[in-house]
Amino acid sequence: QVQLVESGGGLVQAGGSLRLSCSASGIIFVINPMGWYRQAPGKQRELVATITNGGRTNYADSVKDRFTISRNNAKNTVYLEMNSLKPEDTAVYYCNTYNTVNRKPGAYWGQGTQVTVSS
Repeated sequence: QVQLVESGGGLVQAGGSLRLSCSASGIIFVINPMGWYRQAPGKQRELVATITNGGRTNYADSVKDRFTISRNNAKNTVYLEMNSLKPEDTAVYYCNTYNTVNRKPGAYWGQGTQVTVSS
């Protein structure tokens, strides 16, 4: 059974930083591209960043140069380092696998971790 457990969210002032972690089980983590997604209130879930099994990264324009995605295959964990946070980054953040062919996430979602950025 696929399990994705996100952690590291919290309340931070604008300009601050947070580091999110996502522990994955039930998948062969090392071969799976992974992604971080977020969903703000009243909005659709959006893709924030992706990392391939080889470490190649890609970012949404809104977070480029502020967020960094990384992975530790030995720990089955993917991270999202978030700097220079803005109020518009407020959302629930989720990780999932990322299909590089159809650009869609996997079928299973974790509970997410809340990030709130105050102005």
